[in-house]
Amino acid sequence: MLNQSDKRHFYRMMVNADVQLLINDPEAGRTIDGICRDLSASGMSVDINEPLEMGTLIRVRLESANNSVPPLDATAKVMRCGQESGESYQLGLAFIDMN
Repeated sequence: MLNQSDKRHFYRMMVNADVQLLINDPEAGRTIDGICRDLSASGMSVDINEPLEMGTLIRVRLESANNSVPPLDATAKVMRCGQESGESYQLGLAFIDMN
């Protein structure tokens, strides 16, 4: 149950899995590899090696470790991008649509 100190609508699950981000820009058309750090029903946190602008639309693909569970394939929006250290950036992504 949520209380006033917890503003999240969904609980986050800690994850440490490879994820691919495809920039939704026909001119860019590039893929960035990252590490998914946590996942919820509404978004995820991802570590990457380059910054992305807030508002950037991306397609996220997270493979499943279990063949009976399909991979996560979603369209997401960059809500936050913070530099962690050196060339490491942490993205906060909000899911817009599940593909």
